[in-house]
Amino acid sequence: MTRIIWLVVGWIAVGCAIIGLFLPIVPTVPFLLVAVWAFGRSSERLRERLLSDPIFGPEIRKWQEDGAISRSAKVLSTVTMAGSLVLGIWLDLPTYALSIQAVILTGVAAYILSRPDA
Repeated sequence: MTRIIWLVVGWIAVGCAIIGLFLPIVPTVPFLLVAVWAFGRSSERLRERLLSDPIFGPEIRKWQEDGAISRSAKVLSTVTMAGSLVLGIWLDLPTYALSIQAVILTGVAAYILSRPDA
């Protein structure tokens, strides 16, 4: 029964990652990291399939081995977060909402930028 739960978690994460390919505000690789983790507890074949993917496999392996994020991913994520804050300002969101958004995005950006370059 536990194996089935981990398989479901893995497939849900893969589904979210696929959605992230088409929606710019939804990340892809973090969901694939969750999928690899869940498949590691349920299906070694599916785990290896994700790790051997020519597009996402190298990013996943770099994260698992060194906690590293590619420089281009760091730049893209930081610029996207800054853009979302600018969008909030442009939409004239309430100050408290912008403040909360700024604090959270600053924390996330600091974490991403503190990771080693892949």
